[in-house]
Amino acid sequence: MNEIGKILVVDDDPGVRFFLEEIISRDGHQVRAVASGEEALECVGAETFDLALVDLVMRGMDGMTLVKVLRTRCPDTSVVVLTAHASVETAVTALRQGAHDYLFKPCSSSELRASIQSGLSKRQQKLSNSAQVEPVSRESSDDGAPLGSAFSAPIAEPSDTEDHETEMDHVLNHGGLVVDSMRHEARLDGQVIELSPTEFGLLRYLMDESPRVVSPLELVREIQGYDCEPWGARDTMRYHIYRIRRKIEQATGQTEIIRTVRGVGYTIS
Repeated sequence: MNEIGKILVVDDDPGVRFFLEEIISRDGHQVRAVASGEEALECVGAETFDLALVDLVMRGMDGMTLVKVLRTRCPDTSVVVLTAHASVETAVTALRQGAHDYLFKPCSSSELRASIQSGLSKRQQKLSNSAQVEPVSRESSDDGAPLGSAFSAPIAEPSDTEDHETEMDHVLNHGGLVVDSMRHEARLDGQVIELSPTEFGLLRYLMDESPRVVSPLELVREIQGYDCEPWGARDTMRYHIYRIRRKIEQATGQTEIIRTVRGVGYTIS
């Protein structure tokens, strides 16, 4: 089930604000849209938001400065950065400032929704982990069994055939790399790789097409849902591939999973 949250949209383009507000509110979220970083700070001073969508290039306070301030004032608010100016350097800087995800304009509505859901889920998990968990009661009932055991129904386990058919439908396996679409989980040699929705879709597409080398233009079209100039596709994919490689290296120490074929594209090694 999708998380429903209170979302702050910060963008100085009226058309973009209208588009974002329409898409997000249709999913049941409560939306507040403002045109500047200064207005955004006034909002967070009076209200609490679950997630903020922040444009990087704005008049007055720029988006990167706003991200820094939000991480200090609202550490529990997930931040998704949007920009039409694609570059690896600004993406990495935004992530280091605490942004949850980084989307290039124009992004598809499905990609936007997936990033919002991922950010809301991450926030909820963070709050749950920080909350104090009450210990489970181990008191016994009159017959000596732990309370609650008399109401526990046995769980029917699926047959081996059912397991195999289900797994074949949604799991891709390439050596020690496993991508499970149903669980939205990627693992390498048993280690879970925490990926954003865009990164997960990119890795899965490369695995599905392996050993074919896939161009940046195709990846942008298939994963992000729009067409762009070759230079924009190269910069966009270079950023996402960089993030995936970095996360894989941090989790497993491996660096050669995704191979770059210069002038052509990417493939799973």
